Amino acid sequence: MVYEKYRPMAEGINMKKNKVLYVEDEPFLGRIVKDTLESKDFEVQMVMDGKQVMSAFESFQPDICVLDIMLPNQDGYTLAQLIRQRDSQMPIIFLTAKSQTEDVLKGFQVGGNDYLRKPFSLEELIARIHNLLDITQRKNAHNQGLTTLGKYEFSPQRYELKQGEQVRKLSHREAELLGILLENRNAITQRKEILLRVWGDDSFFNSRNLDVYITKLRDYLKEDPNIQIISIKGVGYHFLVE
Repeated sequence: MVYEKYRPMAEGINMKKNKVLYVEDEPFLGRIVKDTLESKDFEVQMVMDGKQVMSAFESFQPDICVLDIMLPNQDGYTLAQLIRQRDSQMPIIFLTAKSQTEDVLKGFQVGGNDYLRKPFSLEELIARIHNLLDITQRKNAHNQGLTTLGKYEFSPQRYELKQGEQVRKLSHREAELLGILLENRNAITQRKEILLRVWGDDSFFNSRNLDVYITKLRDYLKEDPNIQIISIKGVGYHFLVE
């Protein structure tokens, strides 16, 4: 079987490293695809026997699955159903020599997100992997209530401030305070409003607590110089995000 020669994608594209579970029982094709994906900064685990896929899925914890349909011991359709039972959001791409419409429909019915017929272009496979990962990440961010904040992602529901792979757990009041500042991004938030919403009154003791929490948030956000919490004396805070 002859596959299109891989044409490198444009230089300078910043690709985030992601984990691909690749299931293929043709050794020659499998080696080409695995080596190409790894050269593009993916981490790849290749499995050739359908019976071994679910144990690999559990241990490897991939970001995306690329499944051949015709496999020894367990076919790709069955594997997709098992994967969907474990993780309803896992993106799945089918690779197959089958070209009948009913085969394509069955692939989507059992939980596939995309379908690529053999022979295929490796460039197209990589593009489809990136597309599915982007869609999944945006969907997950929406479900988790994530807000992009410069270099950071903030999840008020999970009390998390994330920068790359680093995740900082916030206290309830830290998350609440950051959420209020975000409501007034690039505007001034009244100090009294914060005190009443977070502490329930604007006493001197709570005012001093607010100062401590503002100092903490500045420290948490210091890696991005385009984010500033500017104190406006006697008024409140200007949360500046460029």
